[in-house]
Amino acid sequence: MKKIKSFVGDKIKAGEGDWSFNFLDISKFEKHATKSIPNYLEGHDLVSDYSSFFIKEGSIIYELGSSTGVLSKKLASRYKKKNCKIIGIDNVKKMVNFANKKNKMKNLKFRYADILKMKFQKSDVIIMYYTLQFVRPSERQKLIDKIYKSLNWGGALFLFEKVRANDARFQDYANILYAEFKLKNGFSHKEIHAKTLSLKGKLEPYSSNENIRFIKRAGFKDHTTIMKHINFEGFLAVK
Repeated sequence: MKKIKSFVGDKIKAGEGDWSFNFLDISKFEKHATKSIPNYLEGHDLVSDYSSFFIKEGSIIYELGSSTGVLSKKLASRYKKKNCKIIGIDNVKKMVNFANKKNKMKNLKFRYADILKMKFQKSDVIIMYYTLQFVRPSERQKLIDKIYKSLNWGGALFLFEKVRANDARFQDYANILYAEFKLKNGFSHKEIHAKTLSLKGKLEPYSSNENIRFIKRAGFKDHTTIMKHINFEGFLAVK
């Protein structure tokens, strides 16, 4: 039986459990993300500012799930004089092609790869900006473990995620406020519902506590929240 597709916002159509970044007009990705994720661009600025505590001459920086490369380019521009190497990884080929075409810099490269299978070089900063939530739950701990091992001592993991509340009542509050946020940004009630259905089995957020457990089990001793808005949170963990 063919899935019925509905508009989920910005003229994107998707069916139940059918969401894919391939549905997007890549040139409009940042606009869609900014309307869908609170403080999306402000989070980029936070990562860029906090990263300065961990970057040294010749550092390697990874962004896992780099999409169109806006954050990676910000870092490449900031650390150009330090001869840093910024590597963006994404498993959507047209995202990678778009990012390489739009962001031409000597110290910046985007690769089409599966972050679960690839090997990382020793690095000082690794970023997952709303990426882990799309990784199969059974693979998440392995990925965080791999990230921990590949970081140099004193290196940093930036993990930004949509999170579930630890209590049903607070989850209800968050759901209502997030729906209001999307309505204010021009999405209709119908589009919000259709987007929620399209993400079934695709996006699986964990609670703040569960994300912290991933970090601790991997070996990180020091971690903190650097951003929190409704049900979106940014964590910083230092090896």
